[in-house]
Amino acid sequence: MRLLFIGDIVGEPGRRAIKVLLPDLVRKNNIDWMIANAENAAGGSGITPSIAEELFGYGLHVLTSGDHIWKRKEVIEILDTESRVLRPLNYPKETPGNGSTIIESPSGVKIGILNLLGRVFMQPVDCPFKTSRQEIDRIRKITPNIFVDMHAEATSEKIALGWYLDGLVTAVVGTHTHVQTADEKILPENTAYITDIGMTGPFDSVIGRKKEQILTRFITQMPTRFQMAEDDIWLNAVLIDFDEKIGSANSIRRIQEKCA
Repeated sequence: MRLLFIGDIVGEPGRRAIKVLLPDLVRKNNIDWMIANAENAAGGSGITPSIAEELFGYGLHVLTSGDHIWKRKEVIEILDTESRVLRPLNYPKETPGNGSTIIESPSGVKIGILNLLGRVFMQPVDCPFKTSRQEIDRIRKITPNIFVDMHAEATSEKIALGWYLDGLVTAVVGTHTHVQTADEKILPENTAYITDIGMTGPFDSVIGRKKEQILTRFITQMPTRFQMAEDDIWLNAVLIDFDEKIGSANSIRRIQEKCA
């Protein structure tokens, strides 16, 4: 089977890229599953119930997130009721929502999706390593097909998690930095890995925001309003081919598609 994991969707331009590019990608690559990180889908920060429904309407099966999941208070309305929208698993157990989910195809194949948040250069949360192992042990009793979104700042933390989970999950993919890395590989125990999938949104920007405003902030160190950029829109993703009977990855390929 084939799963497309799409990098951080940024604002309306990112959502437009999904709408325009996804149907052709699915057709050309015989894709069975579509997952995306959508924590920045609402104006570049956060997600709302209506935007989640919009993205599901384009064919996405599950939306992962990260530290920006709380930027829009409306998201609380769906976190406990919509199992297809995930917040990181390693937030405290009292936090609304779920950090993992299991979905099933019409043919009966099940896949698990797990969302984690890094701790290096980010907010203090529970250990993503220990938390992930406990949840993976539970999911593996149901399906061997498990895909992990490690939403983290530090390259080293993502790479370490890849080695830690090699052979236990189908794939570990990194999100958060909005810059696609060129280190996709199949680890020794047949887990697919990439440090960061990249961004789906406007690339005439600084990770999605108008570059002039970001430059002003860096140069002056003064508070500056950051607005969404609008031009040069691309979709970044990885395509993972896997054996659904045993949950091992056969290949991982980076995708970069420009939105006309």
